Amino acid sequence: MPVFVQNRQRAVAINSARLGRTAEAVLSAARVEEVELSLLLVSDRRMRALNWRYRKQDRPTDVLAFPLLERFSAGTSKLRKPQALASGAPTLLGDVVISVETAKRQAAERGHGLYDEVIRLVVHGVLHLLGYDHERGPREAASMARKERKIRKAISDQRSAKKLKADSCMLIADS
Repeated sequence: MPVFVQNRQRAVAINSARLGRTAEAVLSAARVEEVELSLLLVSDRRMRALNWRYRKQDRPTDVLAFPLLERFSAGTSKLRKPQALASGAPTLLGDVVISVETAKRQAAERGHGLYDEVIRLVVHGVLHLLGYDHERGPREAASMARKERKIRKAISDQRSAKKLKADSCMLIADS
């Protein structure tokens, strides 16, 4: 599940390799296989232009998702590959665009770190690519929120397990 990260903003330092690995974990936790994901990190200025162009809203937003192929049943991670794409080769799920400046402001408002906020936005964007849409109504919003929490918990559990393993390896090495 390759993830391609492009950092097109300069306001905030981002570890693109770490973000790519975490985005791969998001896809895994969402049980999506044989796909590639493109992540684009942009400034508020660029996000505002994209938001106006695609949603006719003249303001920056935190995340936009652009599915490249309509291959998912709404709200599921069941891949419906067209016959032409059934080769088993990974196909591009879509693009998730994140305004890092907006993410930084939201992280401060929510009382957590920038990296946690960016991961929250990656999860949110991936779910949009999978057919979830909180703007369709309260039931869909609740379903999407539950799925976001489940994926973020799975990622958190993976990070905790890796840290525990690294810590125990250090303890053994110190013995």
